[in-house]
Amino acid sequence: MTMSKPVQKPPFWYQFLLALVLPLYRLRVWQRSRLQPDYQDEVIERFAVKSVAKNQQRKHQPATNQLNRNQQVIWIHAVSVGETNAAQPVIEHFLKLGQPVLVTNTTRTGQARAKILFAQNYPELFEAVFLPVDTTALMEQFLQRYKPRLFILIETELWPNALAQTYDAGIPSMLLNARLSERSAKGYGKFSRLTRPMLEQLSCIAAQDQATAQRFIALGADTKKVVVTGSIKFDTQPPEFLLEQAEQLKQQWQLAQRPVLVAASTHEPEEAQILAQFPKVLDQYPDVVLILVPRHPERFDRVAELIEKQDFQVFRRSQQQKIEANTQVYLADSMGELWLWYALASMAFVGGSLSPTGGHNPLEPVRLGVPVVMGPHTFNFKVIVEQLMQAHALTQVDNAEELMSVWLNWLQQPAQAQQASIAGLQVMQANQGALDRQLALIQQLDTLPER
Repeated sequence: MTMSKPVQKPPFWYQFLLALVLPLYRLRVWQRSRLQPDYQDEVIERFAVKSVAKNQQRKHQPATNQLNRNQQVIWIHAVSVGETNAAQPVIEHFLKLGQPVLVTNTTRTGQARAKILFAQNYPELFEAVFLPVDTTALMEQFLQRYKPRLFILIETELWPNALAQTYDAGIPSMLLNARLSERSAKGYGKFSRLTRPMLEQLSCIAAQDQATAQRFIALGADTKKVVVTGSIKFDTQPPEFLLEQAEQLKQQWQLAQRPVLVAASTHEPEEAQILAQFPKVLDQYPDVVLILVPRHPERFDRVAELIEKQDFQVFRRSQQQKIEANTQVYLADSMGELWLWYALASMAFVGGSLSPTGGHNPLEPVRLGVPVVMGPHTFNFKVIVEQLMQAHALTQVDNAEELMSVWLNWLQQPAQAQQASIAGLQVMQANQGALDRQLALIQQLDTLPER
């Protein structure tokens, strides 16, 4: 497939900055992942370092599935956990059709999530690897290795060399479930020489809402390529095996009659703030248990220390410890099990919202009928949060003290919590259908005639 106009490569300054940042990024990966058994695999995938010391035999065998290199794959890039969850129904759709799917992630948590969802059930059709650093050479090697027929990016993250190389190779590309906050749009707008070519090289942008669509158009996207489809996050379904596991744990850990409060996808300093206020709930409901689910694995040990500093005994998922009758705080320091913890929850706080991170996806607990609280920083999910708040399905607070007040109110008046749950499920049902609309767009791209 030949393109209608020559590829416009990223400007020299971008390539120069990449060359400067590359050693620092590799050092960061080493600091974060050097103790992981698959560290060498990660280095190879991110930096294409093909040689390992000759006298060093790698003891670890990669856990990733290996796709048949003769198959043309659909390549889906999902940055982290949130994007992987958003892509879940799309990935599952193609795997069920027998279509090989390659997923790339930027974070370990995102990759762990993808593997938990698909690696075991689709060993010959699915592979998950880290996205290589966005240099021309590494992207060329990557495309030669996997030979994708279609490139799908999830939500926001755009990579200049990845898009330039796929465009040059005649591979259609799509920004799926696209969202763009006002703040992110301003950031992209400052680098128009980098942003505009990327938007021109995209074959289609499936925007979650009209505001996102207008922001992309203002940045230079062709209006004919931008389609408002809604968010596929309203169509996402929890994995059955995790729901079954949750039911088993409820019995084994005797949680059926205990209030379970889940603080999920938390960032610093949210855990410390929540732990400091949690005794207010314990004073009135001594059988309550708080499950903390930090967003990033490199902070697991730090959060364990915070729990001890607040004079709570530490129980950790990573050490296969159970929630006992005397457990007041449980540290869910595992990757890829967020649906499991929401399935155990009586009520939930979605993190990254007391800290100025912008919040994480509230639809996951809502989908399971769990009433939700978030902090004031929710710009990552602005439209979704507004919809839920208008329906009284989500409560917003300014700090951890107010969070405890909401939780206490729901414990004292469970009918109010149930009303929030029902309202949330109604919002979910009213907004479904984006998945079918976006799959139809993908189908149009994937069957384009040679030109």
